[in-house]
Amino acid sequence: MKVKVEDIDRIIEMAWEDRTPFEAIYYQFNIKENEVRQLMRRHMKPSSFKMWRKRVSGRKTKHIAARGYSVGRFRSSMQRTR
Repeated sequence: MKVKVEDIDRIIEMAWEDRTPFEAIYYQFNIKENEVRQLMRRHMKPSSFKMWRKRVSGRKTKHIAARGYSVGRFRSSMQRTR
């Protein structure tokens, strides 16, 4: 796994977000889900990593294929519709 040092924070940020699928991380940085886990394990405190793994395990929004159509982008009720 070759990841630029300046990209590590962004990868962790994307993985931490509930609605960003692992496929988006792969598309942008060319690293697979298990490589994201390894990267996070190395660059996060153990307690933070465990909290993230507990929250993300089994979550449908982290995989595009498991998402329902209704899980698209978030839109606030205050946002104008076109």
